[in-house]
Amino acid sequence: MNIEDAPRSGRPVTTDVDQITALIDSERQITVREIAARLNIGKSTVSEHLNKLQMVKKLDVWVPHDLTEKNRIDRISISDLLYKRNEYDSFLKRIITGDEKWIIYNNVERKRSWSKRGEPPLTTSKAGLHPKKVMLCIWWNWKGIVYYELLPDNETIDSDKYCSQLDKLKIEIAKKCPELINRKGVVFHHDNARPHASLQTRQKLLAFGWDVLPHPPYSPDIAPSDFHLFRSL
Repeated sequence: MNIEDAPRSGRPVTTDVDQITALIDSERQITVREIAARLNIGKSTVSEHLNKLQMVKKLDVWVPHDLTEKNRIDRISISDLLYKRNEYDSFLKRIITGDEKWIIYNNVERKRSWSKRGEPPLTTSKAGLHPKKVMLCIWWNWKGIVYYELLPDNETIDSDKYCSQLDKLKIEIAKKCPELINRKGVVFHHDNARPHASLQTRQKLLAFGWDVLPHPPYSPDIAPSDFHLFRSL
């Protein structure tokens, strides 16, 4: 008795699987319909092979920016520089860091709720396309918030506004952290947004005599305000 498959006409299954795998490797966002059309096979056949390959469709994750090789090297070198600096100069408790964030008045979230069989789920109205929001400008350190502002409606940050905020921040630091002004010195950190990196802002910080930490571009994941404070908001 021979239990091997008898020869038959048509495309071999292994060929289909190899071609499907090659298509997915070359184009991760390709759909089942597009695979079937390119290989001239049925969608059900494609779905069956994808199940055997344990391939599932997942929503792509947004990243802030597609980093170049130089961006990656800058991230490594700056992080290494700060790490080594802290070994001989414990500066973490001298840091004043800050940033801006749009705060939406009403954040509507969908929640799971119990319902009887056959009953429709509870409905939640979607937020509008243009929800009311206000810009929060905040500076803080390891003890807590040092200074913050909520800007008027439709007002954003430019270099003039940012420099005026730095003047107010300096006054608050003198009140709440006098040891930084009198003895230790302020170690200041912010990201590379245009108002932060403008010539006017750099001159202002130079006049203050603050030690400004470097920050690699497109790196909110290593900015304390983004990954610690704003994420909880």
